[in-house]
Amino acid sequence: MELFTNELDARKQSILRAIIIEYVDGAEPVGSEALVQKFHLGVKSATVRNEMAEMLDLGYLEQPHTSAGRIPSDSGYRYYVDRLIVERPVDETTKQIVESASTQGDALQLLLRETVRALSRVTNYLGVATTIRDLSVVVRAAVLSALGPQNALLVLALNNGHVENKMIEMPQGTSLEDIGTINELLAAQLSGKTLGELAKLRLNFPTANEKLATILAGAIRTIAQSLTRGKLITEGEEFLFALPEFQRDSGYTAQLMRELSDSDLLYESVAQSDGTKVVTIGKENQHSQMRQLSVIRESFCVGDNKAGMIALIGPTRMQYDTSIPLVNFTARALSASLTRYFA
Repeated sequence: MELFTNELDARKQSILRAIIIEYVDGAEPVGSEALVQKFHLGVKSATVRNEMAEMLDLGYLEQPHTSAGRIPSDSGYRYYVDRLIVERPVDETTKQIVESASTQGDALQLLLRETVRALSRVTNYLGVATTIRDLSVVVRAAVLSALGPQNALLVLALNNGHVENKMIEMPQGTSLEDIGTINELLAAQLSGKTLGELAKLRLNFPTANEKLATILAGAIRTIAQSLTRGKLITEGEEFLFALPEFQRDSGYTAQLMRELSDSDLLYESVAQSDGTKVVTIGKENQHSQMRQLSVIRESFCVGDNKAGMIALIGPTRMQYDTSIPLVNFTARALSASLTRYFA
């Protein structure tokens, strides 16, 4: 919970809520006349102007131009999210879309891709999912399948629901009998191992398969090192950049597109959490490139184990009252599906 040094009285709270509702809807600075005409504030426009001026001084509003109306500041949004928001229940149609997407497939990345796509389409924001960077994730199964005389597919299934596939070029002379023996050894030597252990793996195979053992050990270490960095899945960049604030400033939008292509920046922005904030607004984001955006996030689990984060990213004028409960609902639906498949 944010600690506010300047508490707002009931009238200012009503005006701030009205400004945020109007600005979220129209993406244009809000004037006192428009507020009086549209909202039942019980006061005249001159009084509203005075209250807006005071909130400007307190830091809850900003004035983009001298003659313009006011827009909420990051502090204004934070006050609204922490103190004034009335969350709206997720409607049944949206629930069905999200629940359907969160059951499409039986592998973690497929589930995440479908879920994030659905979340983005029903909100017109950028949907993001990350898998957790966790060295303690355990291998459930490892299988090598021959695809021809020289190629094979290595499949690793993990206890957080993720399945990783990697093509392997086999040494000449590798037989199906060798593959069968190798699978027995993979089961014995990899099952129950953590990703941290796999990243330093040395396979103990018979001398006849020494070359293949070296190839497999290298492939498995590469997979483990990649997975401990975590996976990032995004959908809906086109929705984000179609919003009015980004259409008005093509230079900023082009820069933002380049910066959001940095997977580490986006991963860290979604994973950022101080243990209490599911919403970070504008300057609360740790990366300066994210200072004009808000992130709504929630973790999802496999059983009792945290598996990653699901998030929506949009402008600071996001529809917090619908987006926060939607992200929470999506995380619960995703956790239920993953637990059913993989726990």
